Amino acid sequence: MNEEREELFLSAPVVKAVLALMVPTVISQLITVVYNMADTFFIGQLNDPNQVAAASLAMPLLIFLGGIANLFGIGASSLISRSLGAGDREKARKTAAFSIWMTIMVSFLYGIFLLLFRYALLPAIGANVGTYEYCYQYVFWTVIIGAIPTVLNSEFAHLVRAEGYSRQASFGVILGGVLNIILDPIFISGLKLEIVGAAIATMLSNLCATAYFLILIYRRRKISVISLNPKYFTLKQRIPSEVFFVGLPSWMMNLMGVLSNVVLNVLIASYSNEAMAGIGIAKKIDVLVFAIAIGISQGVLPLIGYNYAARNYQRMRAVIKTTFGISLLVSGVGTILLFTGAGPIVKAFIKDPETVRYGQLFQRIMCITGPCISITMIIITIFQSVGKKVQPMVLSLFRKGGLDVPIMILMARFIGINGITWATPISDLGAMLIAIILFIPFWKQQKAFTLNNTIGDYKTEDTR
Repeated sequence: MNEEREELFLSAPVVKAVLALMVPTVISQLITVVYNMADTFFIGQLNDPNQVAAASLAMPLLIFLGGIANLFGIGASSLISRSLGAGDREKARKTAAFSIWMTIMVSFLYGIFLLLFRYALLPAIGANVGTYEYCYQYVFWTVIIGAIPTVLNSEFAHLVRAEGYSRQASFGVILGGVLNIILDPIFISGLKLEIVGAAIATMLSNLCATAYFLILIYRRRKISVISLNPKYFTLKQRIPSEVFFVGLPSWMMNLMGVLSNVVLNVLIASYSNEAMAGIGIAKKIDVLVFAIAIGISQGVLPLIGYNYAARNYQRMRAVIKTTFGISLLVSGVGTILLFTGAGPIVKAFIKDPETVRYGQLFQRIMCITGPCISITMIIITIFQSVGKKVQPMVLSLFRKGGLDVPIMILMARFIGINGITWATPISDLGAMLIAIILFIPFWKQQKAFTLNNTIGDYKTEDTR
């Protein structure tokens, strides 16, 4: 880490440091959402609910890829930033190598698993006669063929960000998103490949973004701790356990997200493919608020971890307060815009009247707890950044799967299709309350550490 990066982490004004790391990450997350939306948007222009539904059904399998990236990427990012804060560059380098090679291996095995067991898995996630073939075509290119570049794209962004290079990390993610937006209409409509074209465009854009990161890492190899050299791969120094257990909550969050999406898809698909297409569009739109929360929290993770390891608790607390304030403001505005603009937004994706009716209703229900998501994600990230393992795990299990799945099942039975959708805001509110309860003791502890450090500084000055 060079002097400019150290100045950003240690002494730059808190608001400046937070924004410098946060803004590029939020932009990259929003671009990622936009390019994920692009698939749904351009497929929707075919005005075929079956193809839109198929892309929505495939989403849990793509979410799992994100879980792999978060397992090794966030776990390694936390350990790298803490190692740099403690001055141990060698451990940081070994952590990066371990994370990269484990990501490649696990992603490859996941792709092979889906290829071998597709006949059982796709019907299990809700694919039927009208959507099965479309769903398989989409999964084949995005997950089976594209697993490694898709995961490495996100993985490298986490690692580069851990050294303070948030802008460069975000550029790589944005590059993939912009390419996907450009390639989608070419492959879907221009080459008339329809949903297959959307999948190929996604795979190629992730491949290009991964290539960018490889070039970036090679060019910075003399000053960076990020290395693909296998000689740095190690299972020693507790690196695997630190990476795994810190990253595990994020992976569990994705895994529970997969479970939640599968249950939601199965319940909604039992009504109609139009309803399935509508919930697919609404979820893609609702991800905007979630993406902002993720971008803000992931952006400041290295800053919190670095100052925690350096025992600069006063600065760490200031970073956390600033992050909460900005996040609540932005997520609140985003929620208002999504709620009031539900109708025109959904109509931009598809013209089918029944799908539009479902989509705008679902969107209004799902977006109302945007600020709750923001608070929960920041608290999870704070715990991860300082190496806590139990609290983020508990929150990850409750936020998705632990609360919304049983609520969805109950609401579907007693209220029907609208009740299924209401499970999302109810569970988001519950997860936020649990997060706050777990966070209060930690915050009081850090306040005590800050006070002790301040008293220690005064005593040191008195003895000079």
